[in-house]
Amino acid sequence: MSIAARTARLLAVALSIALGSVALAGCAPQSNGADVPRIIPAPASFEQLNAEPFRLDDTSRVLVVGDAGTAPALLAAQLRLATGAEVPVVAGSEDEAGPADVLIAVEAGASEASIPTAPAAEAYRLTTGADGARIEAASPAGAFWASRSLLQLLPAAILSSGEAAQAARTPEGGWTAPAVRIDDAPRFAYRGAMLDVARHFLPVGDVERYVDQLAMLKLNVLHLHLTDDQGWRLQIDAWPELTGIGASTSTGGDGGGFYTKDDFRRLVAYAAERHVTIVPEVDLPGHTNAALSAYPELNCDGVAPAPYEGVEVGFSSLCAAPERAEATDRFLADVTRELAELTPGPWIHLGGDESLATSEADYLDLVRRMTSAGAATGKTIIGWHELGASPELPPGTVGQYWDYATPREETGSEADVRSFLDQGGRIVFSPADVAYLDMVYPDAPSFEGRGLGQDWADGDTSLAEAYGWDPAAIVPGVGDDDILGVEAPIWTETMRTLDEVEFMAFPRILAIAEIAWSPAAPDGRDEAAFFGAVAGYGERLEAMSVPYHRMPEVPWRE
Repeated sequence: MSIAARTARLLAVALSIALGSVALAGCAPQSNGADVPRIIPAPASFEQLNAEPFRLDDTSRVLVVGDAGTAPALLAAQLRLATGAEVPVVAGSEDEAGPADVLIAVEAGASEASIPTAPAAEAYRLTTGADGARIEAASPAGAFWASRSLLQLLPAAILSSGEAAQAARTPEGGWTAPAVRIDDAPRFAYRGAMLDVARHFLPVGDVERYVDQLAMLKLNVLHLHLTDDQGWRLQIDAWPELTGIGASTSTGGDGGGFYTKDDFRRLVAYAAERHVTIVPEVDLPGHTNAALSAYPELNCDGVAPAPYEGVEVGFSSLCAAPERAEATDRFLADVTRELAELTPGPWIHLGGDESLATSEADYLDLVRRMTSAGAATGKTIIGWHELGASPELPPGTVGQYWDYATPREETGSEADVRSFLDQGGRIVFSPADVAYLDMVYPDAPSFEGRGLGQDWADGDTSLAEAYGWDPAAIVPGVGDDDILGVEAPIWTETMRTLDEVEFMAFPRILAIAEIAWSPAAPDGRDEAAFFGAVAGYGERLEAMSVPYHRMPEVPWRE
């Protein structure tokens, strides 16, 4: 069968998945047979084959047919690191593939876009057995996601790196993957995580490590919350004191920091290699004390407030007064222009939440001005759902919902969601009581002697709660066609290091990844199967030296 015919078949499978006609075999119990790991996120279709396993050895190659993007090189690098084998990447034809090879075949002319126009463009088939591992993909992105599935089929030690990789030994039975056939495509195009680097700054290398964790779970968006009351973290040439005074602080007085433009370009490039798009957020018009402390002319009274190191919200705002209009509009134009110039992806995020110090009229005026400035850059605007209060949003503006999984009437969040849809936009769902990864665990663990997390979003969040919601069941009448995707934010008021962030993110981010990727489950998801899969993924987290919380409801392996 030609690659073109296979790609057409993949797209047909993806359409069937979207219509709900493909069995969610990946939601079977954690092991489909004693030696078959359950992949996270669960594939749309997973079939165990009655055949001998695929086996990596010293002769293994990654054989490439078509343009597979970065997938072959990144897969080979990981296999090389863990096994010590050479694992060369070679171009060739399908009939050259040997039994120890990984074949990656992508249709000629397939799109390289990190964010496809439709989830079907990310479809893939992965087949493993004694005759080799075969990846057939509709795009380079699909090939990359297939390679992440292959890594999850191999022993956990395949993900070892650094000293752990050097100390790794060939597992008993060798580097094998069970014989399976997977047909897969995502439910949503936007599958994200948000990292707050404003409350506590994280260096470039730490953010890159987080990107690696997201990519393993087929999450393809990293939303970086770059500015807040406690710090401004991105260089803006037209306003240099934003990263002078504005970047000098953090929550709790733990010091500041910021990304130069070259730092940010490095992050964008690193993420793009892994088919992750960075969405930068500059939070406006509230959450702006860092900017106000750097430039007196942005304040209504012309007096710069002191830098802020606390945790309160809602007290700061840009000035809507006419006498400050020139400075405010110049600020909005410069910041959004430089932000867009650094961002090859389609979106910039302009915040819009918790502007409690701003009157309704001033808020709507500032929203009109800031979104107009952002749209003038050619980017699509994303904003927190409060932006939906405005009837003058640029067409296609995306709303990010952060109310609870059951909307609270007093917030007006349902009406805000409908406002975005009425103005031609779509929704990213991040309900705070189930998707915010900084909410405390039910058993309130400490990490290296420190208590982490917050409880304002209806208390603690269990793994069952993180897994037990559906984006299409939050606002009545808002279904998959209205939903761009799902995102798991983590706010860092209580977290100072990446280790602390990872401890709070894992394992609950696994639940959000599955909700974002795997087909809808109208009859409910198999919680027991998922908990078993989480236990297996714990071994992979340990291989990657990623801290995580051993939540008591999970049957962790000793």
